[in-house]
Amino acid sequence: MGLFKKKTVLPKRTQHIEANLANSKIHVKNVKKIYHSAKGDTLAMDNVNLNVLENEFVCIVGPSGCGKSTLLRMVAGLDEISDGEIIIQDHSIIGPGADRGMVFQAYTLFPWMTVADNIKFGLKIRKIPNDEQDAIVDKYLKVIKLEKFRNSYPKELSGGMKQRVAIARALANSPEVLLMDEPFSALDPQTKADMQLLMRQIWQVEKPTVLFVTHDIEEAVFLSSKIYVLTSRPGTVKKEIPVYLPYDRDLSLKDTEAFIKLRKEVNSLIDHEQI
Repeated sequence: MGLFKKKTVLPKRTQHIEANLANSKIHVKNVKKIYHSAKGDTLAMDNVNLNVLENEFVCIVGPSGCGKSTLLRMVAGLDEISDGEIIIQDHSIIGPGADRGMVFQAYTLFPWMTVADNIKFGLKIRKIPNDEQDAIVDKYLKVIKLEKFRNSYPKELSGGMKQRVAIARALANSPEVLLMDEPFSALDPQTKADMQLLMRQIWQVEKPTVLFVTHDIEEAVFLSSKIYVLTSRPGTVKKEIPVYLPYDRDLSLKDTEAFIKLRKEVNSLIDHEQI
C-alpha cells in the first residue's frame, strides 16, 4: 500500500489540446493590440488565441476592421504586440526574421530585376553559393510554371504571374512559415481561381506551414485545412473550424454540397458580426 502513486489522467480534450500545442508551429497566446493616438487608445484585438500545426494551411477570415492583417503583421514581426505572446516553433517573436516568408497583396517585386533575380534576392543576401542559387531558382520557376519567363521583368508580367514570382521568392528562402496577406484579392476572378488552385498544389508538394488572411470565404474554404473566424473589433477568435474536405482538390470542389455547406457556415458567422 502506498508504494505506487496514482497516475493522473487528463481529460481527453485536455490531452488533445496539449498534444496540439506540442506539435505547434505558430502559437498565438492571449494577444492584444492597442493603438495609441492623441484622441485616445483603440483596442483593436483582444485575447486572441490560435494554433497552427506543422504543415497546416490555416486561413483567417472575419469582418472588415477585425484585425486580420494586423494579426498577420504581428506574426511577421512587422507590428508590435501590446500584450500576450506569439511563438514560432519554440521562440517568441520580437521582430522580423528569415524564419518567416511574407507575401503581400501588392506585387512587391523589384522592377529593375528579372524574374530569376527577384527569386534570388534573399539567397544573395544569405550568401548562398551561386550554383545553389541557380538550382533553387530552377526549382521554383518550375513550381510556379514560369520557366519561360526567367529573364523577363515585372512590367512584362500579368498580375497573377507577378504574384507567382512573389510566392516563389518567399519559398526559395525555405522559411519556417509562409504568411500571406490577401495575395489574390487584386486579381480578376478567373486568374484568382487559377492562383488558388496553384497555391493548393504548391502547398501539397512543398508542405510549408501557411497562415493566410483573406476576405474571400470561398477562397478560405478551398485552400485551408483549418479556418479561424474573428469577431468584429476588438477582434478575437469567434470559432475554429476544421475543414474536412478532400486533400486533393480541384476547382470543381466548389460546386459540391460539402463545400457549399461549409462556406455557408463561415459566411453566417461573419454576417452575424456585421449586424
